[in-house]
Amino acid sequence: MRRIDAHQHFWKPARGDYGWLTPELSAIYRDFLPDDLEPLMKAEGIDGTVLVQAAPSDAETDFMLSLAEENVFIEGVVGWVDFESPNAAKRIAELAAHPGFKGLRPMIQDIPDPDWMLHPQRDAAFRALIDHGLVFDALVLPKHLRNLAVLVDRYPEMQVVIDHCAKPEIAFGAMDEWAESMTALAEREQVSCKLSGLVTEAGDGWDRKRLRPYADHVLRVFGPTRVIWGSDWPVCTLAASYAEWCETTAALLAHFRTEERAAILGGNAIRVYRLT
Repeated sequence: MRRIDAHQHFWKPARGDYGWLTPELSAIYRDFLPDDLEPLMKAEGIDGTVLVQAAPSDAETDFMLSLAEENVFIEGVVGWVDFESPNAAKRIAELAAHPGFKGLRPMIQDIPDPDWMLHPQRDAAFRALIDHGLVFDALVLPKHLRNLAVLVDRYPEMQVVIDHCAKPEIAFGAMDEWAESMTALAEREQVSCKLSGLVTEAGDGWDRKRLRPYADHVLRVFGPTRVIWGSDWPVCTLAASYAEWCETTAALLAHFRTEERAAILGGNAIRVYRLT
């Protein structure tokens, strides 16, 4: 079984394009680079990763691709493109020519307009993404899920991965509307969901009991063939270490068969992101 961490980040704050990363987030307001992650991966038996964008800039995407060229454990990159630019399709074609480039992630959670993804002006970018066989990583919140279902139906050939289970409001115990929307999205076979990012949504003093209803719902409606494990490192360290999240994952998946755990922990990422 090859284990893949399908959602991790690297950054250098001095690069200046991480608008959300401020000194107030002191625990993660520093450089996080391959040399920091590799020993953690080795300790947990992780074989490779998908490196995901953390800044809405072309420069950061180029930075990530350069890291992938230098570090063989980075098996795929999910980057950013300005979907509003008239040159979006050209830029997507250029990125897709890189063998390690696997997907795109506009930072929808930070965009004020909740209908942004549905504007017709985005069509050229979505079409280019589809034409080049890239994955759409949906960085969305529960309020975006109904629109995401509309988008998926508009582009049924697009492979979609929901990041961080759409960030349910675990700390407040909010579940019903989120669960209903996730069930509806799971009915679309081209949609998968990342089991990641839950610890930072669970509030202080989180434990597995608090996470389990949300993890169980995603695992039940998407099934073990469409759930993809990721760490969200180093963001996860605001609430849990890499080892703690791996240990928590093992407990949440303990009732699955060996081959099902293998799919969630690596096989599904290899298939969906077309890793080699």
